[in-house]
Order: sequence, then structure tokens, then C-alpha cells
Amino acid sequence: MGDTLEDPIDRRLAARLGELRRERGLTLDELAARSGVSRSALSRLERAEISPTAAQLGRLGTVYGLTMSRLLAEVEREPPQLLRADQQPVWRDEATGFTRRSLSPPHPGLRAELVEGTLLAGATIDYDAPPVAGLEHHLWLLAGELELTVDDRPHLLGPGDCLRYRLWGASRFRCAGPAPARYALAVVLP
Repeated sequence: MGDTLEDPIDRRLAARLGELRRERGLTLDELAARSGVSRSALSRLERAEISPTAAQLGRLGTVYGLTMSRLLAEVEREPPQLLRADQQPVWRDEATGFTRRSLSPPHPGLRAELVEGTLLAGATIDYDAPPVAGLEHHLWLLAGELELTVDDRPHLLGPGDCLRYRLWGASRFRCAGPAPARYALAVVLP
């Protein structure tokens, strides 16, 4: 049997992923077919042997109708109204060089949240589909260069640029410069 992850959030996330699959009556094979995540990876994710990548969470969120933020919020404690910088949950996808900070963690009664994302130079994240059709994003690039492709249309952003869009299909985030791309992202549920 493999080692389990040490981070309590990763362990709670593994447990929640298993719960979501069972709540929907899906087998590992059915979930693999729907999400495009291999059966073996799903099994290891649910046993907390590996941490999911951002792309895997995106694919699973699409199957479950949950944004990545909502999925992560389900395993974090109830968020306070004021969240100091040192209390903001940070999640890292070491495989892709992506770091995500929940500036204003989602809450079931609210429709919007604010996230800070950082992609290392050369890093790319592909999302096959939005977790919720029509999801609204407002992305403000704080530093670096970012190529953001939405519905097969690439947008090259520089510091200070802001792109507003709705997600209906695939999207791609790619750090397009030699320095990390850091952005603030407002996510608004339809």
C-alpha cells in the first residue's frame, strides 16, 4: 500500500472525492469514463496516495457540477468574514507549477469569490470544460504575461490587463513570459 498524504486538506479532499463518487452512485470505471481521469489515478486520489492536479480537479468538478473553489471549500473550515493574508488557504499543483490562494473562500450562500493564481514560467493548465456552464470570470493580471484561451480564442495579457468572460467550453491558462504570471480572478456563479 502506498504512502498517504500528510496535508490534512489533501486527506479531507481525498475523502470528499470518494464521497461525491459514492453519492452519485458511480463506479471508478464510470467516473474515469466521464472525467477522463484514469481509474488508477482516481483510486489513488481517493486513498490520499497522491494529490490531484488542477486539471484533474477541473475534470472532476465538471462531472460533479462544482467549481474547483467550491470543491476545495467543502474540505476547508467555514470561512470567516475577514480572512487575513496569513489565513488564506493555499493549494499547490506541483505537477503544473500552479499555486492557488483563496482570497475570499466561497460560501454556500454567496455567488462570488476572489482567487489569486500564480503560474510558473512555462506552466500550462488545460480545462476541458467549465464545472458550471456559463461561469463568469474577471481575470486581472497583476504580474508577468499570461495567454488565456477561451473558446479557442487566445488572449495575451500583460500586467494591469483585465479580461471578462463566460466559460462555456474549454479553456487554457499559459504563462507566456520568463517570469511567473500572477493574477486575481473573480469567479461568479450564474
